[in-house]
Amino acid sequence: MPFPPRLLPNQRSPRPQAHRRRWRSALLKLCVGGLLVTAVTPALAQGEQACPAIPAREPLPREAKPELLEDPYWRARVAELSRVASRDMSYARMIFFGDSITHVWHLPVWEQYYGSRGGVNFGVAGDFTQGLLWRLNQGGQWPASLKPKLAVLLIGTNNAAYSAPPENTALGIAETVRLIRQRSPATRVLIIGILPRGADASDPARRVNQRVNELVSRCADQRWVFYVDVGNALLDQQGRLSEQIAHDRLHLTAEGYARLSAALAPTINALMGP
Repeated sequence: MPFPPRLLPNQRSPRPQAHRRRWRSALLKLCVGGLLVTAVTPALAQGEQACPAIPAREPLPREAKPELLEDPYWRARVAELSRVASRDMSYARMIFFGDSITHVWHLPVWEQYYGSRGGVNFGVAGDFTQGLLWRLNQGGQWPASLKPKLAVLLIGTNNAAYSAPPENTALGIAETVRLIRQRSPATRVLIIGILPRGADASDPARRVNQRVNELVSRCADQRWVFYVDVGNALLDQQGRLSEQIAHDRLHLTAEGYARLSAALAPTINALMGP
């Protein structure tokens, strides 16, 4: 199944002065909790191309195309979430998409930060960028009833573990952002930088993920797409990731999730508002 067609740019107005006045009136800059947020009417934002710094290319690499993964556990979890998505999801005010790090978010911490705010966890253990694209496309996990205020993405570390080039993983994340913006123009997208993995900075996958983060950070336009890197909240002063934070130097402990959620809170609070 191909990607949804790209939205065409807005047609030129026959009255350029009036058009510019309407455009200016549609922009409203808000500073909430120290984070600059520019609100644009969805009708205008819909015609824009998200993540222009990471344009699509032909042929698309594997990491940027929907793929039905073979892992039975992945398929079982995806089927479960697709059943949830087949029902009314208008209750969701924010939704998290990701891999096992999202899927197994420590429940007491999740409830503390997101339980009362309409948070929905659509994490799938073992997911890749291409698997997430399949879920959102063929898997039906962005139904018409899903119109959250915020979509949060934390995806890509499994791609690094399988030696995917960082440019391909970044393109897969950019394609995900574009898809969400097309499906729900009034939804803001927050990309969380891929979290540190491995005992220290010498870990090869950590270096790959740092490059992915450098690339996807350019997607942030501070209007509809935002980026936050909270990896340092998980590391000590020497850049080491301890077993007390990530028991296998990848998957977080309860303490790790507490630190992660606290570090994300200022950004998410600003984007969600009161």
